[in-house]
Amino acid sequence: MGAPRYGLKTPPHHTTWPELLTIWKLADDLDDALESIWNWDHFYPLAPPYDGPNLEAWTMLGAMAQATSRIRVGAMVNGMHHRHPAVTANMAATLDHIAEGRFNLGMGAGWNEMESTAYGLDLGTLRERSDRFEEGMAVITSLLGNRETTFSGDFFNLESAWCEPKPLQSHIPIVIGGKGRRRTLRTVARFADQWDMTFPETPEEWVELNAVLEGHCEAVGRDSAEIDRSIHLPFTPESNPVEMITDAAPYFAAGVDIVVWSWRGPLDPRRLEDLARAITDA
Repeated sequence: MGAPRYGLKTPPHHTTWPELLTIWKLADDLDDALESIWNWDHFYPLAPPYDGPNLEAWTMLGAMAQATSRIRVGAMVNGMHHRHPAVTANMAATLDHIAEGRFNLGMGAGWNEMESTAYGLDLGTLRERSDRFEEGMAVITSLLGNRETTFSGDFFNLESAWCEPKPLQSHIPIVIGGKGRRRTLRTVARFADQWDMTFPETPEEWVELNAVLEGHCEAVGRDSAEIDRSIHLPFTPESNPVEMITDAAPYFAAGVDIVVWSWRGPLDPRRLEDLARAITDA
């Protein structure tokens, strides 16, 4: 088991650009306490009031890639139904150049009915979401990795399609989030470099779901060791950073590689400094 690794997720709702910029630049400056920092791909806040401010993910990432120099950046995770996968692939390649090879591409099938209905985005049934997600991941990985892509599916069709320039990295790490046992974890086994599970209640819950992933990896002929495992754990105004590190330890012992601290409440730089100090001192 390697050394514990940590990331930070700052929901871009009910806050301002200057506040987010301060936190991301500070996270970048905190030596190696945090290896990655994330926003999310939503158009509405995920906590009331739902008509409050929520900054758009990709625009924010482009600016943050320029404002930072060390830390890896990404959205955890992008909804497949928000954009055509060819658009996502081109955006990812461009953002990787802006970030000088520090971009991670987070992807998910999508779930938010409120914003999807309001914007006329076709979310679809659970089966349709899973089918579209699997097709879309095949499109994205082909466009990022191959000179030319031809694809025929129920949701997407491409004919001799290009995505240029290719990413600066030889391979953009793909992070897939979700808990779906039959379809999502199979898609993780096929395409992901990292699987993220949000807020497991116990290490035992995570271990059980991880075993499902390993079964899918065996079925598709994938070495499960190629896939990093990450989880979200909360970082609230009441959280004691030293206790947070202690609470994360059983997950690392169970096989988790990365804990992503998901911020709740006001973005206070002093709180981030306290967390970084606890990580460094552990």
